[in-house]
Amino acid sequence: MTLTEISSNLLYAAFFAYLIATFVFGGAVKGNKKGTFNSEQRWGKVAITITVIGFLANLGYFFTRWIVSGHAPLSNMFEFTTAFGMTLVGGFIILYFLYKTPVLGMVVLPVALLIIAYASMFPSEVSPLIPALQTNWLAIHVSTVVIAEGILAMSAAAGLIYLLKVVDLSKKSKQRFWLEGILYFLVLVVGFVISSSYFTLTNYENTFQYVNKDDQEATIIYNMPPIFGMNESVPVTEDAMTPLVETPALVDASKLTTVTWSLLVGTVLYVLIRLITRRRISQLIQPLMKNVNLQLMDEINYRAVIIGFPLFTLGALVFAMIWAQITWSRFWGWDPKEVWALVTWLFYAAYLHLRLGKGWQGEKSAWLGVIGFAIIMFNLIVVNLIIAGLHSYA
Repeated sequence: MTLTEISSNLLYAAFFAYLIATFVFGGAVKGNKKGTFNSEQRWGKVAITITVIGFLANLGYFFTRWIVSGHAPLSNMFEFTTAFGMTLVGGFIILYFLYKTPVLGMVVLPVALLIIAYASMFPSEVSPLIPALQTNWLAIHVSTVVIAEGILAMSAAAGLIYLLKVVDLSKKSKQRFWLEGILYFLVLVVGFVISSSYFTLTNYENTFQYVNKDDQEATIIYNMPPIFGMNESVPVTEDAMTPLVETPALVDASKLTTVTWSLLVGTVLYVLIRLITRRRISQLIQPLMKNVNLQLMDEINYRAVIIGFPLFTLGALVFAMIWAQITWSRFWGWDPKEVWALVTWLFYAAYLHLRLGKGWQGEKSAWLGVIGFAIIMFNLIVVNLIIAGLHSYA
């Protein structure tokens, strides 16, 4: 067995360990009907042990891939996203040993599973770095960002648990609408995994030629039936489906098609869940939150931002600007990725300002934590998949 195969198998092992631990954490929380926390702590120990084993396998994947590639495995969407899932679990493990909160694992681990599953939809082959990435700043910049985002995600997890506990789901309200919207988004990620897996298994591929923004001929490959087409696109593959809508050169039509298919499949899946259970997803989960310590969740929410924000400042702004100056001879260029890094930074800066200066504890702080993670995910999915820019090589 080659080192590449070992690396891949370690990632699979981590995925299945997190999956098993999710159910054990869920059983620990669900079994604590009397609020004594004895069974919760007992099964929580089993669940965290499985989680740690999975995390060690995840680390094994990361470092064996580093050895195989000869560089930090953070150079493309597959590598960055798997690293994001790993740091998410790593942050949770630290918090668990500090606060002994199984309910946090029941929320964090499914999100980590979705992120790793999302990563698996991208090409996973080890490839040489392009010249722009052949620098130590790749490891310095990207590793700091991914660790920071993993920690900031803890804020969102604690905030989501807080909201599932306090929001009255029996009455119509904006809070109920948006809370269900968050869970709907997670179902959309599942839709992406399902649709991508199906078309990958069926070996679907269509190639088109088009005229790019520089009036030159270029090629675009679709791994799903094309819904959006590029400027003056002409099919190369025989019997290719004709795109329904033409998009501007700024947008990658193939990636926009992928997102659209994910929306369609995810929405169908969400509707099926609603029809079968006759309840909102938030209503299905809320009974598991009855023993949640709200003050503890609020503290985790705040502390995660206190730790993650300075790291994000270093990685996404300071280190990124230094690397941009070295590579492109300018510190800032309003590239889409740079803009959304700034938006994320400004949001968390506002979070800390409101929390400290305006006294936004509790429910308001929980909403801010969740919104912050939504911005991170928008950057990861929409900005990377749809909007073309200098960072598109990722």
